[in-house]
Amino acid sequence: MKLLVTGGAGFIGSNFVRRSLQDAYPKLAGAEVIVLDALTYSGNRANLDPVADSDRLEFVHGDICDAELLDRIVPGVDAIVHFAAESHVDRSLQDASVFVDTNVGGTQRLLDAALRHSIPKFVHVSTDEVYGSITAGSWSEDHILEPNSPYSASKASSDLIARSYHRTHGLNVSITRCSNNYGPYHFPEKVIPLFVTNLIDDLHVPLYGTGDNVRDWLHVDDHCRGISLVVTDGGAGEVYNIGGGTELSNLELTDLLLEATGRDWSYVDRVADRKGHDLRYSVDISKISAELGYEPQVPFEEGLAQVVQWYRDNRAWWEPLKAKAAL
Repeated sequence: MKLLVTGGAGFIGSNFVRRSLQDAYPKLAGAEVIVLDALTYSGNRANLDPVADSDRLEFVHGDICDAELLDRIVPGVDAIVHFAAESHVDRSLQDASVFVDTNVGGTQRLLDAALRHSIPKFVHVSTDEVYGSITAGSWSEDHILEPNSPYSASKASSDLIARSYHRTHGLNVSITRCSNNYGPYHFPEKVIPLFVTNLIDDLHVPLYGTGDNVRDWLHVDDHCRGISLVVTDGGAGEVYNIGGGTELSNLELTDLLLEATGRDWSYVDRVADRKGHDLRYSVDISKISAELGYEPQVPFEEGLAQVVQWYRDNRAWWEPLKAKAAL
């Protein structure tokens, strides 16, 4: 099998590429992988270093909005796994235009290329943020989309475009919606890597508002394993939630990170809340569990301890990124 993985040098995409080339997914064993990545600020070739010497890996530096490039690399692939996206909510509050251009326009161009070249499978990787906010219970895949940030609105738009290519053109499209990921190689603007790297450097961390916002945490290995199941066995036109089963408020998460790094609450600075900050996300994973056999396997405490140690051991990876982004 030959896979085209867009955004394959980013946090989640690179994990999927590494694990695929390490044959972690039995039904994708031996797969060849083409990575297409624009290497914007959060894309990093170093994320692929563990598999850089694989003769099954081809890296293409380019943009999913480049239709001519897509026509060169899309023909002959068996599946497109589409991770490429602008994904940081705070950046979308400052300038939404790149989110619309990449997440909506780029997805449309990629779908067009898949249609032109009769690609057998297209997996569109999305987020639980498209559902909005939920005070109790969990979202099923048929819940209406009520995004509240420019980022989540752009992802909801791309979900609908992906769905339309299945309904209109018969393209074999599956959509996944994940909860909050954590793991190694996570760009340090996100809460866990930002807090961990600040705290181990004896720096303070910013906590939004009251800290009562709740997220479900999903280890990136579990997420990518769920995606692999959708690539090989997901139904055409179907949506699959992928969650981790560990809901924590930001206060609870901060407390765990302080404990893991040997710091106390004097290192926490309360800051003004983010505009439109969703209170709680929670996805129902019963569909992917029943249909594809997915269950999260990484216990959160174990996964978090591993992540904290990874950032301690890989300063050479994250220090330049923080310096460049002035985080």
